[in-house]
Amino acid sequence: MQDHQLFNRPLVEKYDRPGPRYTSYPTAPQFHAAFAEDDYRAAAERSNGAAAPKPLSVYVHIPFCKSLCYYCACNKIITHNTERAAEYLAWLQQEIRVQGALFDETRRMTQLHLGGGTPTYLSNDQLGELMASLDAAFHFAPPEEREFSLEVDPRTVTPEQIHELHALGFNRLSFGVQDFDPDVQKAVNRVQSEEDVVSLVHAARQAGFQSISVDLIYGLPLQTVASFDTTLDKIIALRPDRIATYSYAHLPELFKAQRLIRPEDMPPPERKLELLELTIRRLTEAGYVYIGMDHFALPDDELTLARENGTLQRNFQGYSTHADCDMIGLGITSIGKVGDTYSQNVKETAQYQYRLQEGRLAVFRGYRLSDDDRLRRDVINALMCHNRIDFAAIEAKHGIVFRDYFADALSELQEMADDGLLAIRDNEIELLPAGRLMMRNAAMAFDAYLAHSTGRYSRTV
Repeated sequence: MQDHQLFNRPLVEKYDRPGPRYTSYPTAPQFHAAFAEDDYRAAAERSNGAAAPKPLSVYVHIPFCKSLCYYCACNKIITHNTERAAEYLAWLQQEIRVQGALFDETRRMTQLHLGGGTPTYLSNDQLGELMASLDAAFHFAPPEEREFSLEVDPRTVTPEQIHELHALGFNRLSFGVQDFDPDVQKAVNRVQSEEDVVSLVHAARQAGFQSISVDLIYGLPLQTVASFDTTLDKIIALRPDRIATYSYAHLPELFKAQRLIRPEDMPPPERKLELLELTIRRLTEAGYVYIGMDHFALPDDELTLARENGTLQRNFQGYSTHADCDMIGLGITSIGKVGDTYSQNVKETAQYQYRLQEGRLAVFRGYRLSDDDRLRRDVINALMCHNRIDFAAIEAKHGIVFRDYFADALSELQEMADDGLLAIRDNEIELLPAGRLMMRNAAMAFDAYLAHSTGRYSRTV
């Protein structure tokens, strides 16, 4: 698909407004403390008793970083005291044992993602301990059925360690590059050389990783179209399987670290759109396929193939090729999805340790979906993953008349239809090429909670 089909500047400007990313529906602002530990245990028991229990997916949050990236809005702990990580790992292993006891041994773990913070803050020996604990508790699926990934800060590993990570069982890597420009790197306090990144990507290929992803951020301080074009040149030359290009949300009133960025270094709002347009043009010209949201992949990548054959999934870990799993969140702040529920762990390490010391789960809030929630989740997922809502399929699954049930949403979407962003037909809604950047806007029409939500959201484009 050509970039001019994806990027229409006047329409992008018109629809660029705050909105959820829909890694879940309902979204996290709807989670509440009335959903407690016993609700989670009951959800796990129901999931075990399903006619066809789902495979397991696990997310592990490693919050530690050795230095502060000024743009970062993640939950993290900045420290050079590696004993804190060792202590955290011990409590994490306790949580793994408690959580593992809730799920039948016949179920297999097919998906794993380590995020942060910096997962590679842990040594490879510590990561080996973690993997052994996970295998004992959740029973790894055979290697050919696994999607085991971790985020890598290029400043924290060597090419030799990349080979060791593959030997531990990881088959996917995501490198945080953000930008190669030295001035931009200094402005956000994340200095890493191009040479180091190149050597690590080559090592990952030699080690046999099935997928290599690179993360970029546009809208950072001191970025120009020319400087980011140079970064894109270098990334395209590396030819990673997947590229995620995130829009930087500058919210210094919410995130203390961002106050360290000089206001005068921030690009004007129109620059972000220029950078987005540039990114779409360069990546599509280089042969990458736009998957959705911020993600691009090569034509033969699993994400691209899943998008084409209708099996693409979306969850808290982003886009995935795996069938719907029960997802278990481990570590502070982690979010899980078991059966018809969502849950989130406590956010402070002291509270995390206290609960685990008592033999309890770390869950402190969550949500159980209603019939209406499940219906709207299916509709939103269809848009986000397949660019299309099949009315008949939704009606057959949920026992509704689509046009009657969603009359208000269809009315709200008419403006996007008039602007050529989507087509509303007798039996379907389809996102047209010009509307795919605005898929979040289309999904918002089906969100029953949005008008009353107190959540703060990133902009949709």
